[in-house]
Amino acid sequence: MNTTTEFHRKIQTFIRRSSPLTHSQRIGIEQHADHFVVEVGAEISSTRLFANTHPLVVEIGFGMGQALVRMAHQNPSLNFVGIEVHKPGVAQICYDAYQLQINNLRILEADALELLQQHCPDHSLHRIQLFFPDPWPKKKHHKRRIIQKANADLFASKLQSGGILHVATDWQPYAEWILEIMDSHDAFENRAGKGHYAARPDERPLTKFEQRGINAGHSIADLIYIRKRTDV
Repeated sequence: MNTTTEFHRKIQTFIRRSSPLTHSQRIGIEQHADHFVVEVGAEISSTRLFANTHPLVVEIGFGMGQALVRMAHQNPSLNFVGIEVHKPGVAQICYDAYQLQINNLRILEADALELLQQHCPDHSLHRIQLFFPDPWPKKKHHKRRIIQKANADLFASKLQSGGILHVATDWQPYAEWILEIMDSHDAFENRAGKGHYAARPDERPLTKFEQRGINAGHSIADLIYIRKRTDV
């Protein structure tokens, strides 16, 4: 094996969790997955997955998919790719997207960082979204947080000039962590200004998960970074 060129992930940023599927989720997997779920290994591009050249948005870890389905439904001129490892979430989004007859959404069930590294062309993405990623609150687990310098480098390589990295979190220590890493990254500019959080943009739907956090007194931080111009 050529270990100098193959991409290795030593630390996972997620845990695979299993739980029984609901009736609608079983329908989603059994009847609709063929339309939405694409084979791991396919190129992550609009031309390959949608047969058009619309701007491409990738969401990493979409959970149950509420926000992603709504965004795809409300933005037919954009293409959306959701990446998730949680089977009930994959099943639910297939069911919900079919109910709305959404055609601009595809799903990949795999490790998002490996997919981006191996199957996404450089400087091709319009936006990368990470809404409420696992904050890994214990200090010994901070190395598992998806926002790290090396991963920010990867996101920078995949975003086009002017592309957006949008992260939202309800864990204040994680928001501060993200702010520190991203504000110091040479390839990104904080749209709200260094040291500042953005207001929640209208295009990010308010989900039940987020509303529960707000009801519990959690403050929500949106961090929006613009990919600086690249010479491609």
